[in-house]
Amino acid sequence: MRIALDAMGGDHGPDEKIAGAIQALEETDLLLTLVGDEQAIRSCLDRMAPAENVSARIQIVHSSEVVEMRESPVDAIRKKKNSSVMLAFDLVKKGQADAAVSAGNSGATMAAAVRKLGRLPNVSRPGIASVFPTLKNPVVMMDVGANVDCRPQHLFQFALMASSFARVFDIESPRVGLLSIGEESGKGNQLVKEAYAMLDSSSLNFIGNVEGRDIFQGDVDVIVCDGFVGNICLKVSEGLVEAVIQMIRQGVMGSFAAKIGYLLARPVFRRLKKRVDYAEYGGAPLLGINGTGIICHGKSSSMAIKNAIIEAQKIVDNKVNDRIAASIAENLEVPMEKK
Repeated sequence: MRIALDAMGGDHGPDEKIAGAIQALEETDLLLTLVGDEQAIRSCLDRMAPAENVSARIQIVHSSEVVEMRESPVDAIRKKKNSSVMLAFDLVKKGQADAAVSAGNSGATMAAAVRKLGRLPNVSRPGIASVFPTLKNPVVMMDVGANVDCRPQHLFQFALMASSFARVFDIESPRVGLLSIGEESGKGNQLVKEAYAMLDSSSLNFIGNVEGRDIFQGDVDVIVCDGFVGNICLKVSEGLVEAVIQMIRQGVMGSFAAKIGYLLARPVFRRLKKRVDYAEYGGAPLLGINGTGIICHGKSSSMAIKNAIIEAQKIVDNKVNDRIAASIAENLEVPMEKK
């Protein structure tokens, strides 16, 4: 299997991406295509000096353009046809790669994926899924930013797609919850109410509405919402984790006794940090496109890039797109929302 990696996008330049690529190759038998400025990529590889059995599985495809993080996604995709993210998805389109991974401009990555690969049959809108840690097993939330204005049909399809992806975690019948302001079926705005009726009539293991406080409890496997709400949940969670870690550090520096207590509890804090670290989950899969793509955080470390590459491999191996197509086809007769 070959994965195409956008080596240029993101906040850190090619170094972290290439370091993550090397780590992924050391742990798997994958083949990788690094897409970006060839001279910069070769310079990184020379400095990092990967083992011969790793170097032999690396291919470079030169791109002369990069989509910057603050660029308009629409303008960038239209004007920069030779950008690293466009060429990465073009390799998937041509069958020269099985998946593409990018830590660049998320809007441009989504636009490039849709333009190059198109949508799966009967998918109204592709979306972005994200994996959240919980007190029990991870939960998949969708959508987390691709679609800020949705119709009930879109939320319904997000549930179908996210459930298909959740099976990668060996969950046979994922429990699906609809994010709302109350557990009762009548709670929420019109979008949520109509989506509730559709989900309740489907073949999904729909358990009803869930509230924001339920996200991290682990009693549901998939949470469905529109991209506006989902992105806020994602960013609040990231900010909260960073704030809590900083509060702990500040508290530890407050007294000698606190420092002693921290030293004794350090293994616990290490496990906690590992559990909530976004890098452990790699990236967010683009679901609904006619191919496989992963969007990584712009600040992704080499470990996050490595895990995103391995995640892409799992999605392809588990035939997630085939599962999505079958699930949507099975539920075509579910009554659509009111006109």
